[in-house]
Amino acid sequence: MRNRLQPVLTLLLLLPIATFAGMSARAQTLGTVDEQQYRSCMQQTRIDPSEAFELALGWQDMGGGTPARHCAAVALMMLGHYQEAAARLEELAQQMPDDAPKEIVADILAHSGIAWMEAGNLERAYSVQSAALELTPDRVMILVDRALVLGQMDRFWECIDDLNRAIDLDPTDPNAFTMRASAYRFVEANDLALEDANRALDLDPSHPEALLERGILHRLAGNKEAARRDWLKLIEEHDGRPAADDARRNLELLDVAPAAQ
Repeated sequence: MRNRLQPVLTLLLLLPIATFAGMSARAQTLGTVDEQQYRSCMQQTRIDPSEAFELALGWQDMGGGTPARHCAAVALMMLGHYQEAAARLEELAQQMPDDAPKEIVADILAHSGIAWMEAGNLERAYSVQSAALELTPDRVMILVDRALVLGQMDRFWECIDDLNRAIDLDPTDPNAFTMRASAYRFVEANDLALEDANRALDLDPSHPEALLERGILHRLAGNKEAARRDWLKLIEEHDGRPAADDARRNLELLDVAPAAQ
């Protein structure tokens, strides 16, 4: 199940970097937020997380407070220290002042949920994501995060419920349609799955995970040539990405060992 609903995981890891930035007027209880330093630190977590972690520790020593701790934890997550990052982020959310903006707390919990998921603790991931959604029920990204966890727990209908809500809130997100297509496939609602894969590709014709998913659905329907077209397009346009590697493996099964599919 680890790889079933993984198509958009790399996107989910890139949550908004401005959790505190731009919210200074509402975040006075958090202390003075140096927005530029926070943005710089969070951007560095994507470029060089080791350097970002050192920057965050130095900033903490200089009184960086909550934003510095948040950046340090995200850097640990990007370095692959998922359990440590998850625990730090969850603790940070629990220690926020009662009058802290709920959007800030929800974003920190969302980061914690991703880290718990990557650490393999799906129950904990689901718990903190649910807590985040209690604070901000209409946050599309957090709904998609929780749907991913529910899919990995084989709770596909609940996964679909979260994605239904996310799509109602934002019908322009191809990632949500792609994930719902995968979930529908696993409950054997392949017609609905193909409809969602097509909708995702209407929104983004070169979406790699949607091309992968539609190819799988075509292959299941016995339309090998349509599957081949989608997978070849995916490899041509996104070679080197995980979805392209999956497409290449599917093509090998299609051409070499159809009985093993």
